[in-house]
Amino acid sequence: MWALRQASNPVRNRVFSIGASRVCCAKSEIASTYLDDKADISEPSLLLFDRCFLLKKYYHATHAFPKFSVWRHHFSSEASAKSSGEEDGLEDGFSELETSATADVGREITDNGNEDELISEPEFSSDDEVEGGNLESRSQNELELSDTETVVSEKKPDSKRVPSELFKAVMAAPGLSIHNALDKWVEEGKELSRAEISLAMLNLRKRRMYGRALQLYEWLETNKQIDFVERDYASRLDLIAKIRGLQKAEQYIEKIPQSFRGEVIYRTLLANCVATSNVKKAEQLFNKMKDLEFPITSFACNQLLLLYKRIDKKKIADVLLLMEKENVKPSLFTYRILIDTKGQSNDITGMDQIVETMKDEGIEPDISTQALIAKHYISGGLKEKAEAVLKEMEGSNIRENRGACRALLPLYAALGKADDVGRLWKVCEANPRLDDCMAAIEAWGKLKKIEEAEAVFDRMVKTWKKLASRHYSALLKVYANHKMLTKGKDLVKRMADSGARIGPLTWDALVKLFVEAGEVEKADSVLQKAAHQNQLRPMFCSFMAIMDQYAKRGDVHNSEKIFHRMRQAGYVARARQFQALVQAYINAKAPAYGMRERMKADNIFPNKTLASQLVLVDAFRKTAVSDLLD
Repeated sequence: MWALRQASNPVRNRVFSIGASRVCCAKSEIASTYLDDKADISEPSLLLFDRCFLLKKYYHATHAFPKFSVWRHHFSSEASAKSSGEEDGLEDGFSELETSATADVGREITDNGNEDELISEPEFSSDDEVEGGNLESRSQNELELSDTETVVSEKKPDSKRVPSELFKAVMAAPGLSIHNALDKWVEEGKELSRAEISLAMLNLRKRRMYGRALQLYEWLETNKQIDFVERDYASRLDLIAKIRGLQKAEQYIEKIPQSFRGEVIYRTLLANCVATSNVKKAEQLFNKMKDLEFPITSFACNQLLLLYKRIDKKKIADVLLLMEKENVKPSLFTYRILIDTKGQSNDITGMDQIVETMKDEGIEPDISTQALIAKHYISGGLKEKAEAVLKEMEGSNIRENRGACRALLPLYAALGKADDVGRLWKVCEANPRLDDCMAAIEAWGKLKKIEEAEAVFDRMVKTWKKLASRHYSALLKVYANHKMLTKGKDLVKRMADSGARIGPLTWDALVKLFVEAGEVEKADSVLQKAAHQNQLRPMFCSFMAIMDQYAKRGDVHNSEKIFHRMRQAGYVARARQFQALVQAYINAKAPAYGMRERMKADNIFPNKTLASQLVLVDAFRKTAVSDLLD
């Protein structure tokens, strides 16, 4: 396990202490919360390296070996204050792992019924109707399914394409309440089996129609139409957290019968804490799960890894150490998180070591993981290595391996290989799938071949009767990236006329369209009106696109306004937001009174970039000139 600790915190000649504020090793007994009082273990890290090969690869040390003092293994959201050290200068945000690539993962997981690989949703989504949703910020994957939903997924991989009469009835009902439609369904003596309910629920979740899904669960529970089991309660809990927030979800747990209040319930809430980047609640919940003597699973650990990848990469090594001590085997998703962390830090050597370790453990990278590796090779300028991975993804016959085209098209475009994009599109063109078309639009857009992207979109319109908002958004993003404001506006009008649902994903493309055209105030106005009219939460990156522009101008007032609106929308404060806000003060040449106190209140500890910014806006900073004047 030690292989993975290397990602972001090279070891220096110092004692590295994992104290009360960091995750630590526990006894082998899961029920134990603390080590014995005298269990202050101090040993050369070389011994740990020998025991934990994976962590060794992650935390590859080139300096003298430090000592490790292991105290207790609770998490504390205040850990960063003393232990995180200097953060890298990277601004935190969401990578491909948490966006388009993870949308594939979500579908793959749902089909296979593998709940342990499910991850929480970032702040934007690429799915049908989020228009409501990245896996939260890219597609919010189904977090927990009921027993029947899982069975349907396992036995019928194509069940999401099977029409559900109950789903149609729910969709036809007025949006504010579907209860009357459900009462009528029962009165007419129609089937209300678990299989029918599960198909309806899967279709609603696939379209991110969480409100209707929650109403369906509420009606089922109130009318005692089915006997709820733990996964039914977990699924309802997940929907409450998504729609009404974590506090309401916590309150609902108290109403769940004690016999059904198991590990699945708490890890469902944990994943939603991670989805909102609520570090404090996530850590408290993880500790509570240990106090309740639930087993420490790869699912729960993966949630923390995903959270710390965004918020505090220094804590990743601690989670890995805990996994090693509790004998929790890394899953494919564990490796994917670590590969992405290495790639984001431009540590390609470290990334390769993680991949090597993964293969040594008998886990072969799937298409999504290979695409992630290739993306980081491209970002690092290693084109030959990227091409080798792409050829491996293609296989010997791309026509037989057609499923790889969706990932390959934008990657070849990123390498500037128009011929390969054209070659792959010809493979798809005879019998295109919607995902193939969207990937082709993205690829042609990257290559600045707007006409080809439009031709693919026109093919989509002719082939399918009705397109969802995400299909329009694919071309809208191309227009935004190339500052084609007029075409973008026309496409949005066309989208509205078609009846496609317009939500956060479309708003994000519109915001970027206006921002790229230099119309920041218009982008701000569009986002505010859209959110108010639709009562849906805009994506994190939509707010940040506007805030960054205000910061560049030194517009402190509007930067603070966006910061406040993000808090109102439910986004927990992050270093990324404070970086933009402080930059506004810097560009305005104005002091930022109380900024450090504000950050401390939000449990944000400055990384290297933010610390250097704060010095510039410190109203009480002493300089040589000020000393003379004093």
